[in-house]
Amino acid sequence: MTDLPDAIPAMSETDPPPYFRAHVFVCCNRRPDGHRRGSCAARGSEDLRDYMKARAKELGLKQVRVNQAGCLDRCEFGPTMVIYPEGIWYSPKTRGDVDEILEAHLVQGGRAHRLMITEQDIVGKG
Repeated sequence: MTDLPDAIPAMSETDPPPYFRAHVFVCCNRRPDGHRRGSCAARGSEDLRDYMKARAKELGLKQVRVNQAGCLDRCEFGPTMVIYPEGIWYSPKTRGDVDEILEAHLVQGGRAHRLMITEQDIVGKG
């Protein structure tokens, strides 16, 4: 088996420019009711995704794509989403949370800190 490097190569001068400046993946995975890990869809992620798509368009966010994703494997924090290229994870529960993420992260270029999933959260769940 080949060991893979931990580092992701930086963009080179010959790479094409990114198609999107930000790509948001919202987990919409649905597990059977009563599953021990739960599921993001059962916790309302589909409505939050639809709302986020509509609000991003209303805000005129250019080069931002909001997509549905299958399981992102952070079910215990659901609903979950991740924004690339930064790889920042969020756990929005309400439309207000989605507005906060859109404004802080995608409009202002900062972070919606209170909604972020951090390594400390993950260790606490383990």
